[in-house]
Amino acid sequence: MLLILTLVSSITNGASQSKEGAGVFFISPKDGQTVKNPIQLSFGLEGMKLVEAGINSPYSGHHHLLINVDQLPDMNSPIPADNKHIHFGKGQSTSSINLEPGDYTFQLLFADYLHIPHDKPLISKKISIKVVE
Repeated sequence: MLLILTLVSSITNGASQSKEGAGVFFISPKDGQTVKNPIQLSFGLEGMKLVEAGINSPYSGHHHLLINVDQLPDMNSPIPADNKHIHFGKGQSTSSINLEPGDYTFQLLFADYLHIPHDKPLISKKISIKVVE
């Protein structure tokens, strides 16, 4: 039994699996949109179940918003929690944030109950927005 668990763990790096065809995307804001505070966020999810952090369920996880991130975080480690990596660990698909005026890029990264991206990470297309007063 230990050999089988070790083999599975080495194949998947211990990460939770994502379903074939699953994906994450922005409903709002839209790419290229000019917005004012508070910025209304709405995230889409296909093929997976949205759950709170800490709940270990197959094919599930929660959203993380990456703001002005040029390089994705390590896909084998928990996503950092800082002002560039916003966790939605209560299973939210909508929220609002406030940002200083300026140009920003947003990208979604879906992760499992431990904040670790899935084996076959679910990453949205990067979008650009402009925040005005």
